[in-house]
Amino acid sequence: MKDKIDDSDVESRRSKRSGRRMSLGRRAAYAIGKPAVRFILFALKSTYRIDRSIGAGISARILDGEKRVYLPIYWHGQQIPCAQYIKGWLKRGFKAAFIISPSVDGEVPASIARSWGGQVIRGSSHDTGALVLRDAVALMKEGVSIISNPDGPLGPGFEVKTGTVLVARLAGAAVVPIACAASRAWTLDRWDDFMIPKPFAKIVIAVGEPIEVPKSTPTTDLEDIRDTVQAAMDTLVEEARARLA
Repeated sequence: MKDKIDDSDVESRRSKRSGRRMSLGRRAAYAIGKPAVRFILFALKSTYRIDRSIGAGISARILDGEKRVYLPIYWHGQQIPCAQYIKGWLKRGFKAAFIISPSVDGEVPASIARSWGGQVIRGSSHDTGALVLRDAVALMKEGVSIISNPDGPLGPGFEVKTGTVLVARLAGAAVVPIACAASRAWTLDRWDDFMIPKPFAKIVIAVGEPIEVPKSTPTTDLEDIRDTVQAAMDTLVEEARARLA
């Protein structure tokens, strides 16, 4: 059984447009930075007040029901709260792999994902889409769900790409929309409005009904399903923000 993806060729997957490579100095910096990032995330999370009530029953069905593969998705800019939420699923035996950029900036997130018990696919739809698709389908055939950001890696932000639906179709998986909102957060000035909830913030996590994408779905229908997923994600964000109010 293929229990993990071999990403030893990650250097070849890095974008040729960037001259940044994993030098000895950068390796040392990341070795120091990884525990620091993990500590900061732990310290921040310990202060958060997290409301998981929106879609709690859906989460229970996914974790306690018949084992199958899913495609949980959340916005690129909401990775900190949503990935921490998925970490709880991993602790309960949910088998999943994270799609993480092959760039050097992805080294620390990839290491953290593995420390949580998740697997990692290094690549992006922008530069190594075919390899990501191959790796994702191979893992899903072995019962491993794939976690991705439907608007990554370069945006436009908060816009679901059709490739997300295509991955689900190839494996006959159901897309699980996940979104969040925070009462207080730092928002970085970049394409994805990357959000870092501030200490003692209230965070609402919202999980939507799985959206089935059968293998028999005609390619002409993929855009309609994409629209359905987009609407579900937008609605969850609105519900999370309303709960804060």
